Amino acid sequence: MAEPRVPGSEPDDRLELPCGESLDPHEIDLGMREYDCPCGETHAVVTDVHPPSRFFPESFVVVLRELVETDDEFEEFGTPHLLGVVMEEFPEAVVTHDASDDGAVGYSMLWVADFDARRLHEVVVELVVELMEHAISHAEDDAAISEFESQMLEFDVGEFVEQYRRQREFEGEHDRAL
Repeated sequence: MAEPRVPGSEPDDRLELPCGESLDPHEIDLGMREYDCPCGETHAVVTDVHPPSRFFPESFVVVLRELVETDDEFEEFGTPHLLGVVMEEFPEAVVTHDASDDGAVGYSMLWVADFDARRLHEVVVELVVELMEHAISHAEDDAAISEFESQMLEFDVGEFVEQYRRQREFEGEHDRAL
């Protein structure tokens, strides 16, 4: 007798993780930020429904959305773009799963990283800072370049991540600022 299932979900559909283990994408729920892997490590989990404010204050996300033009199917700059930057820099450390045809999960895209959620947060911030440094280097305003470089000398990624994570609440399906 056939086993009932949600259309689009494959019972043997497993995601190969960077550590070599595999994961059933149906084990991931919208509130998860990390996956405790059988390999003994904890892997960061991100879905497309996680807002970019998971990593940055909403006011900064608004600025990013105003400045970064996207040339894809997404209406505005968001989490898929942030994870795309991470995947460019660490192609072997992040795997992705397209669940857009799977009615059994509440997300369309899933990313699982070889590092934990805190390290992923640091990586995202570091890479966005690098993108900002690259963008400002093309400015024709020497004073603006000097001011930015001066501010970046004082910016501590680890401290920013620590403070931001302490101020955030990650309890529900959607991150909310405190």
